[in-house]
Amino acid sequence: MGHATATIDGKVIADAETWETVEGNIYFPPTSVGQSVLTKSSTTTGCPWKGKASYYSLNVNGCHELKDAAWYYPEPKAKASNIKDHVAFSGGKVVIKSG
Repeated sequence: MGHATATIDGKVIADAETWETVEGNIYFPPTSVGQSVLTKSSTTTGCPWKGKASYYSLNVNGCHELKDAAWYYPEPKAKASNIKDHVAFSGGKVVIKSG
């Protein structure tokens, strides 16, 4: 599959050799994401086929917070069960690379 990373200001916050891609977004397995940068947010959104998404804000180096810059599906619908608890990042706020 290759290698995927997510970085903020040059700091790697997620690093994986396996991941899921859905609708152009890379979903990182929860074990590949640096938990110290994640802060649970109260924000939620809904997707008709994936279910209810929950959000994280990201804090790197204590410098700034990126509000709701990551999301995950704690209880996805059946068609999206492959991304349960996997974390995706906002491409406008986080640099995502795969290959």
